Amino acid sequence: MTHPSLGRRTLLQAAVAAPAGTLLSMSATPAQATTGGGSGRYDRDSPRFTIGVLPDTQYLFDEDRSDPAPLRQTFRFLTGDERESRNIAFMTHLGDVTEHGTEDEIGLAGDAFKAIDGKLSYSVLAGNHDVRSSTDDQRGDSAYLRVFGPARYAGMPTFRGASPDGYNSYHVLAAGGRQWLVLALDWRISDKGLQWAQGVIDANRTLPAILTTHDLAWADASGKAALSQYGQRLWDTLIRRNDQIFLTLNGHYWPPGRTVLKNDAGHDVHVHIANYQDRYYGGAGMVRLYAFDLVRNVIDVETLSPWLLERDPEDRTPLEAENLELTGPVDRFSIEIDFDERFAGFAPRTLPPARPAKAVMPRGTVAYWRFDGEGFAGAGADGAVVPAGSVVRDLTGGGNDLTMELLHASAPEVLKWSAEHHKGQPAHASLRFDGGKNPDRGAVLRSSAAAPINSMWFESGYTIEAFIKLPDPFAGDHAWMGILSWEGRSGDAGKTSGWSPEEPTCSLNLSPERFLQYVVYPADRDADPTSWSHSLPVGRWAHVAVVNDARRTVMYVDGSKIARNPTQPSKGISTLGRPFAIGGTQFALKYGQGYYGWIGDVRIVARALRPREFLTPYE
Repeated sequence: MTHPSLGRRTLLQAAVAAPAGTLLSMSATPAQATTGGGSGRYDRDSPRFTIGVLPDTQYLFDEDRSDPAPLRQTFRFLTGDERESRNIAFMTHLGDVTEHGTEDEIGLAGDAFKAIDGKLSYSVLAGNHDVRSSTDDQRGDSAYLRVFGPARYAGMPTFRGASPDGYNSYHVLAAGGRQWLVLALDWRISDKGLQWAQGVIDANRTLPAILTTHDLAWADASGKAALSQYGQRLWDTLIRRNDQIFLTLNGHYWPPGRTVLKNDAGHDVHVHIANYQDRYYGGAGMVRLYAFDLVRNVIDVETLSPWLLERDPEDRTPLEAENLELTGPVDRFSIEIDFDERFAGFAPRTLPPARPAKAVMPRGTVAYWRFDGEGFAGAGADGAVVPAGSVVRDLTGGGNDLTMELLHASAPEVLKWSAEHHKGQPAHASLRFDGGKNPDRGAVLRSSAAAPINSMWFESGYTIEAFIKLPDPFAGDHAWMGILSWEGRSGDAGKTSGWSPEEPTCSLNLSPERFLQYVVYPADRDADPTSWSHSLPVGRWAHVAVVNDARRTVMYVDGSKIARNPTQPSKGISTLGRPFAIGGTQFALKYGQGYYGWIGDVRIVARALRPREFLTPYE
């Protein structure tokens, strides 16, 4: 432990590490799948999981002033009901387990850790109070090594090996559907230790890595962190050179803090300091919880004391109430990380292969359009202009081919072929529409005058699916644009109850707030039941499905049923024998602005499908 304003101990001046050599006395086999803990009470495939981080506990193990109770309660918290509810995969201690590193203190701490042995995998590393602070990892035997050496972790399913000296170790945990490397490095790592650490990274080249050590960075009173003198050495010789290291965690200094540094690859490395030994009751067993959310692409961080939280609120003293949960900007925060993008340089995500059309045309499919070579002869170079007159084939063979037409004398560049696609899309291709208004411009793909799709009423139900992506930024100039529709006037179908007799009988549109709007005039009644989605994000693909079971209509976005689906009855579509179109919606038999963004595969099935039957299946 130390505090910058109280005078840091003299930092060890170490020579720059030699280039990484061979691994020494350790298992360097590629990482294997692990459960991450003896109890198995966490879901390794869930995209949400938590890593517990324990900073300096030294004041809880301080000669005859020791009190392990707070730490024992933290361990009960991490291995009890909270493990399942928070999906806790692992715990790491940041060093300074004890105050003096004596056999009695280390022994008492080792006994406390028995509460977690066999229940949750964890790593521990030596701080300057656990060993002779003037030495590095070549110091030889110590009370710390005898209790917290490699033998302690040998039975953990995450443990993969230790350096020959025993003071550095690494774990591989399976969580979030992938594997993660955790490096636990000594308070002062030697050149040999650095060679070992580099070897571990080299042997696990596809794994994102979290580096834990006792001393790396310190923070000012505002929480802004900077590398310490020793931390700069570790940054220059190991961290910045290895793009896999995206997060570092250290204790030693207070107050806590954080910063973001750029590595040699130009990517962010999040540098965090956690230390609460200066707080009430030596930190009261404070634990940091790093909640990874691979869906939202964030890590949510919170800091709390399970020991204080367990107390009856009516019995808590003022200091206990003040310290049970910390909410400052360096104690409770979120960091945004696009995990796939951040890890692409060493662990690119493998997308599902393209699926042939015949594999995604279930019973009742009446039309299926896609823009790869199977459905579109114009597929080719990314960004290539799609000329007017180009034909997109209906792969069912049902005669519903679509022909591209420019709107309002638009420039040819208004429609381009794109290799972009939704990761679950059968075809790995799309069309990029550049429609807009002021002046109106765009392009549409229209069926021929004799196409069967023009007159289908779908009275037994239907499912309409499309993959779409909105550009970022998305300006208001593109509000109320059409995505797909049947041409014609609802008034010509004898419909009088809708918003206007000039609107078409069926269309999927986008509002100024980026809400999807699906409006249909059913075949069996004078009504216009309309579904509205939430606001769609920009810069991200979405799968849209409209399902009608001959009774009512339900819209889904990415497999999730939206809230604003109408309850009024709806059976079929009052088509008028006029063309079906992708890329726009008519009003009063005229097109205004065209669609702006990407459109991928579009499929229409003449029955209601369940989400697991969609083009990208959802359970």
